[in-house]
Amino acid sequence: MGKIDAMDMKILDELIKDSSLSIPKLSDKIDANPSVVYSRIKRLIKRGIIKTFTIIVNEEILGYGVIAVIGAEIDARQRGNIIDELLTIKEVRNVSEVTGRFDLLIKIQTRSMDELYTIISDNIGKISGILHTETFIEMNRRVKEPIYSFQR
Repeated sequence: MGKIDAMDMKILDELIKDSSLSIPKLSDKIDANPSVVYSRIKRLIKRGIIKTFTIIVNEEILGYGVIAVIGAEIDARQRGNIIDELLTIKEVRNVSEVTGRFDLLIKIQTRSMDELYTIISDNIGKISGILHTETFIEMNRRVKEPIYSFQR
């Protein structure tokens, strides 16, 4: 279906920064014809390079200011059920299966330390098959948007 070229990379770079850009504004930013930009975006979607256009919600403004990552050791025989149950907890943002001393990393976002404690002790800690957890509270975060380089 064709290779990724410099124009595709410019489109991706701009959409990563702001996926709400209109085609005309995006075209101006990368100095390309709007119809070409539109067809390139459609092609990137069709090829699966662009999976979705979305928004990022500032959860801190909504009151979810406490972020924690919980490392969990689990009974591997119950992995699917554990993950399914974790994902029913509204404060759980994602669950990753990992290598290392933990089996799962669970990211949660809560309104307060008290709520964090309640979720860990009353929800996560009571899931059958979770053997041990260790909680890491986020003190500060720096986010870097991905930068992709054009490869020929």
